[in-house]
Amino acid sequence: MAVVERELKRVVGRAHQEGPLQEDAGRDPLEYRDPHQAVKIFGFWLFLATDMLLFACLFATYLVLRTHTDGGPTARELFDIPGFMAETFLLLTSSFTGGLATLAMRRDRRNQVLGWLAVTMALGLGFLGLEIKEFAADVAVGATMQRSGFLSAFFTLVGTHGAHVTYGILWMLMVFIQVARRGLTTQTARKVFTVNLYWHFLDVVWVFIFTVVYLFGVVM
Repeated sequence: MAVVERELKRVVGRAHQEGPLQEDAGRDPLEYRDPHQAVKIFGFWLFLATDMLLFACLFATYLVLRTHTDGGPTARELFDIPGFMAETFLLLTSSFTGGLATLAMRRDRRNQVLGWLAVTMALGLGFLGLEIKEFAADVAVGATMQRSGFLSAFFTLVGTHGAHVTYGILWMLMVFIQVARRGLTTQTARKVFTVNLYWHFLDVVWVFIFTVVYLFGVVM
């Protein structure tokens, strides 16, 4: 009987230990556990859809005007291959580190979230620095927005993306401060998730800019 009692206690103890783990494994991610936060995430998806329409219009305008150089510099003459390759490397790497921040958030690792957000912001600032340098070099040789339809469309499209990146870095900084002060709650988790979702969206847009604007520009 003593042996049976010990075995029964051992099995019951194991059930108590394993039960919560199995329950947690089946739960929603932290950012979706509060229905109010889940609704806000859905609303953010709708915002991204409208922002996608904005960029679609800018891409369409660029494709129409890309050959309208009016005797000014063409894309092949203007674009610096090492420069836009470096920009692409920095931004795509920042998308990876942003994903790591989301993964750390879902594992409830606050310090890792802060670390990966910091790395993502640093890479984003490096991207912006290279883009500003590119724009300054273009203006220095007379390639301004007023010079041709091609340059107007180029600066508008790439500049709008750059403005989005700037906003994304500022937003990420605010989320960084909130996580540092409040820790990981359903609210701060939702903010970590949405700011990284926004950042991934900007990376997808940049892949199209890299292909349609820069690669086509130096090849065609």
